[in-house]
Amino acid sequence: MSLATPSLSQLRSSHWLDLTKRLAPGLLLCAAIAWLASSLAALPWFGNHGLSALTVAIVIGMLVGNTVYGWVQAPAAAGVGLSKQQLLRLGIILYGLRLTFQDIAAVGAPGVLVDALMLCSTFVLAQWLGQRWLGLDARTSILVGAGSAICGAAAVLATAPVAKARADDVAVAIATVVVFGTLATFLYPVLYPWLAPSLQMSEAGYGLWVGSTVHEVAQVVAAGGAISSSAADTAVVAKMVRVMMLAPFLIALSLWLAKRPGSDASAPQPAASGAVQARQITIPWFALGFVAVAGIHSIGIIPAQALAVGVQWDNALLTMAMAGLGLTTHVRSVRAAGIKPLLLGLVLFVWLVLGGLAVNTWIGGISAL
Repeated sequence: MSLATPSLSQLRSSHWLDLTKRLAPGLLLCAAIAWLASSLAALPWFGNHGLSALTVAIVIGMLVGNTVYGWVQAPAAAGVGLSKQQLLRLGIILYGLRLTFQDIAAVGAPGVLVDALMLCSTFVLAQWLGQRWLGLDARTSILVGAGSAICGAAAVLATAPVAKARADDVAVAIATVVVFGTLATFLYPVLYPWLAPSLQMSEAGYGLWVGSTVHEVAQVVAAGGAISSSAADTAVVAKMVRVMMLAPFLIALSLWLAKRPGSDASAPQPAASGAVQARQITIPWFALGFVAVAGIHSIGIIPAQALAVGVQWDNALLTMAMAGLGLTTHVRSVRAAGIKPLLLGLVLFVWLVLGGLAVNTWIGGISAL
C-alpha cells in the first residue's frame, strides 16, 4: 500500500499556514497596542503636549511587557520580533512618502546648512560627552545622539540596526527623546515673546529654530503651532529637511562604525598594542529605500489618495514596531542604565536650545525670514 506524496502546492500551503500561525499572535498583539496608541494620540491632550502615537505605543508596550506579556510571550514572540525588526525597516522606507526634495528648496541653502550643522554638532557632542565624559557604551551614545540630532524616536529606531543596539538601549534613548522633547514643546513658546524683541525674531525665524532643534515631528508641530500657523508651517518644513538627512547619516554611521576597532559598537576599545580587526560595513538598505521613496514622491506621480493611504500604513507599521519594542523592554534593564543617559540627553537639549539659537541667528538670519 503506497502513501500519497504531497504536492508542491500542498507543501507551500502548509508552510504558509504554519508561518501564519506562528506570527499571528504577536502581530495581532502589536496591532492592538498600535491601534490603542493611535486612538489616544488623536485626543487633544496628547496632541497639545506633542505626544505622538509612537511615544504612546512604547509606553503601552512597556506596561504590558512588564506585567501580563509573560503569559503570552511564547506564542507571541515571533510576531513581536517581526514587528520590531522587519516592519520597522519597511516603516522607515515608507517614511519617504512624507518628504520631497522640494522641501529642501523651500527652506533654502541657509536652512539646510543650519539643519546640517545642528545634526552633526549634536551627534558629535553626544559621542564625546557620552563615551568620554559619562562613560556610556557606544550604543547608548549613538542612539541618544541620533534621537536628539535628527527626528526623535524614528531616528532611534532607524539607527538601532546599524548600531546593533538592544531593545533596552533603544528604550533608554527614546526616554530621553520623550522627556526633553516634551519639555521643548512648552519651553520654546515661552521663550519666543522674550527673544523676539531682542533678536528681532520673526515667526518664520522662530519656526526654523524649532524645526532645526526640537526632537519629534509631533513636538515640532505643537511648539510651532503655539505661536502661529505660519510658524508651524516653517517649523515642519525645516524638520522634514532634517528628517531627510537620516539616510545619509545612517550610511555615514555605518562607514564610521566599520572603521572602529572591534566587532560590536558596544565592545570596549582594545589596547593600542596588537592588531585590530575592523568590522564589516553594514549597508542600511532601508535608508536607501527611504531616499528612493522620497525621490518618487518628489516627481509627483503618486496619486494623492494612494499617498494618504501610504502614510497611514507607515504610521501603523512604525507604531507596531514601537509596540514590539516596548513589549520586549524590561524596566529593570532601563533602570540599570542609570541617570547618565538622561544627563546626556539634558546636555544635548541645552545645546539644541542655546546652540541652535546661536547657529540660527548666525546663519539662518532669523530676523530676516
